[in-house]
Amino acid sequence: MSRAMTGKPRIFIDGQAGTIGLRLRDLLTSRADLELLEIEPARRKDAPARAALLDAADVAILCLPDDAAREAVALITRPGARVIDGSTAHRVSEGWVYGLPELLPGQREAIAGASRVGNPGCYPSGVALLLRPLIDAGLIAADAPISVHALSGYSGGGQAMIDRWQSPENGLRELVYEAPYALGRRHKHVPEMMRYGGLAREPQFVPAVGPFRCGMRVQIPVHAGLIARGQGPDALHAALQGRYEGERFVRVLPFEPAADLGERALDPQACNDSNRVELRVLAHPSGHALLVAVLDNLGKGAAGAAVQSLNLMLGLREDAGLV
Repeated sequence: MSRAMTGKPRIFIDGQAGTIGLRLRDLLTSRADLELLEIEPARRKDAPARAALLDAADVAILCLPDDAAREAVALITRPGARVIDGSTAHRVSEGWVYGLPELLPGQREAIAGASRVGNPGCYPSGVALLLRPLIDAGLIAADAPISVHALSGYSGGGQAMIDRWQSPENGLRELVYEAPYALGRRHKHVPEMMRYGGLAREPQFVPAVGPFRCGMRVQIPVHAGLIARGQGPDALHAALQGRYEGERFVRVLPFEPAADLGERALDPQACNDSNRVELRVLAHPSGHALLVAVLDNLGKGAAGAAVQSLNLMLGLREDAGLV
């Protein structure tokens, strides 16, 4: 059925059988205002069949590994075809707009008019939302030595990590602690963190996986000496509040000392099954601060963010189909 017959924008998810693709499909199948183009399961790797759907779609969403995403973009021949790429392949590429509407004033408009959108990564979303307003305000220097400790559900590592964590033989889901990973290599999300977080110096990034499927907590400790002279954690909080005031999906929680928090206050699963992200600034009596972001790594950190950009690109309500 053609768009001329339905009057609805046509959407093709290339890679809908993957972890993010399945979540994305769940978000879009109930939408009466969209038409999902489907590919036969046996033809998911058939380049001509995919090329035809990529060209036929008003917006194609790529849920593919990096190399496959680059190949998919190369298959597109129709002028004006629009793409949201969920991989890391194009997030810092020239000609691609970063799909984080809350990042900067004017970002929404850039996404709405873009033909190529790089969907944000889960870890960089938390880092950029926490740091960019503070660096823009001069409260933290762009070349400050920054450390990022982030905890993700095991779905963030793709099918291989999911299989490893869910295998009864490995017993990983019974762990009572988090498991660090990728400590011996430069994580592929670091360039994205730097560009959109406003960092001039590479941060020390310490990612970890927990014994749960979805959820994420990003923590950035800020030594008192890194905060602009005469300012403190309260100024960091005020800057975040000012940047995100009125935002539908970014919530800055009230300013409070870390000592007042209970054991469950920083639950990495608190925003699961939503497109929300919650930001905190926790103060220490010494003047140090702890910046915290909690989000669903498959929600605002992946599929939800893609739907948010999709809505903007189609001129629809930005929150359509999202909670």
